[in-house]
Amino acid sequence: MSTTVIWKEFSDQLLGFIKARVNNPDTAEDILQDVFVKIHQKSNQLSESDKLASWVYQITRNSIVDYYRKKKLPISDDSIFQGAVEETDASLNPQFIECLMPFIKQLPEKYSDALNKTIYGDMSQKEYAQELDISYTAVKSRVQRARQKLKELFTQCCNIQTDTYGNIISSDIDDCSC
Repeated sequence: MSTTVIWKEFSDQLLGFIKARVNNPDTAEDILQDVFVKIHQKSNQLSESDKLASWVYQITRNSIVDYYRKKKLPISDDSIFQGAVEETDASLNPQFIECLMPFIKQLPEKYSDALNKTIYGDMSQKEYAQELDISYTAVKSRVQRARQKLKELFTQCCNIQTDTYGNIISSDIDDCSC
């Protein structure tokens, strides 16, 4: 897959992902550019195209960690390393995100809005807090609660298996009525 196609498919989601983990929007843009340089340089290393999203997000997570290490800043946000449903639902393949959307619509509006704008959209949690005129801490709590409620809805309907990091590695539908 060409870098241009990857850019079109992932750039907005990656920018939102980075902004949620880095305080400065300009820095987030710089990291995004670095990510795509690395993707371009390493595109020949991707052997399985069905793992593209995971590969792209791993490069992105590593770039964020590199930024913090280079600046000798503490990595205060564990979400860089948390599992798929807990961390970056956007790192899941697009078909799986579409599968989650009916569950997101079942959430109360304040939770679905928080997920749609910060996790699946391109808005950082700080920007979302400013938009709602609430504290950043309140938004972080809201997103965390939304993720937990989403996970509960999803696991009631689907049998999921995760790796040691919480990344979903397989799922089966238990109840087709959900």
